[in-house]
Amino acid sequence: MPSFCLTDQFGKDWSNEELAGCKTVLYAYPKDSTPGCTAEACDIRDNYERFLSQGYRVFGLSKDSRESHIKFASRYELPFPLLSDPEHTLLEALGAWGEKKLYGKLSTGTLRKTFIFDETCTCIKVIDKVDTKNASAQIIG
Repeated sequence: MPSFCLTDQFGKDWSNEELAGCKTVLYAYPKDSTPGCTAEACDIRDNYERFLSQGYRVFGLSKDSRESHIKFASRYELPFPLLSDPEHTLLEALGAWGEKKLYGKLSTGTLRKTFIFDETCTCIKVIDKVDTKNASAQIIG
């Protein structure tokens, strides 16, 4: 896991050091309150207890501001932290920032990917093709 320190919608700072000793799901998504990102977040929300029961911490990650995350999490009752990475430092370190095609146009931005880390903060799985409506099943089956 790359070294980082980012703030969530609750104002709490999180670092890679705090995640040592826990299994962690870190899902990178392009933008709060867009259809795909909302479907993904709500699927994870609806299965959140399963993640907890299997010992996972779950974090969303985007370049959106803390204020945007507050609105998004509140509107959809998301119980997990959404990390704000406006400088896309962690996104780049994870390989979740780059060129993508949207509506036929090339742009640079967040690539939707999910990263699963073990207790030693070693990445054990990367999901490059996220099914936003079934993201939880892709992660924990």
